[in-house]
Amino acid sequence: MNKRNSLKVLVLMGSKSDEAVMERCHKYLESFEIEYESHIASAHRDPDKVDELASGAAERGIEVIIAGAGMAAALPGVIAARTQLPVIGVPLDASPLGGQDALLSIVQMPPGIPVATVAIGSAGARNAAVLAAQIIGLRDADVRGKLDEFKSRGFKW
Repeated sequence: MNKRNSLKVLVLMGSKSDEAVMERCHKYLESFEIEYESHIASAHRDPDKVDELASGAAERGIEVIIAGAGMAAALPGVIAARTQLPVIGVPLDASPLGGQDALLSIVQMPPGIPVATVAIGSAGARNAAVLAAQIIGLRDADVRGKLDEFKSRGFKW
């Protein structure tokens, strides 16, 4: 975890098995020098923990929430229903359907509960970090500079 100012991203994933993919998100956040915290909390198995993390995120200084979820992929939508912060959903390949079930679950949120949705798997985990940096970069020149550096390197760290 990289500490810099009060910028924060909350990264949640529904299962320990999601950590290997979501680690790519962590690495990109670190490259942008954005402080983050990461938790495993399932919308189905740990609803109280998810509610506590999501509903109290803004008060803890969180600015963007990234949620990785597979199969039914309820986590991003549950989080979006509990906070006014932007939520980015990362569909994960955790079923025989190759992550397409998660993609459709995340992208089909009801009106008023938006979740930005990125690609399935590790590309999506990386893009979620870039999107979070772009959101934070709207008000932070240092992060904007890191985004410029990222683009000048051909979108790679």
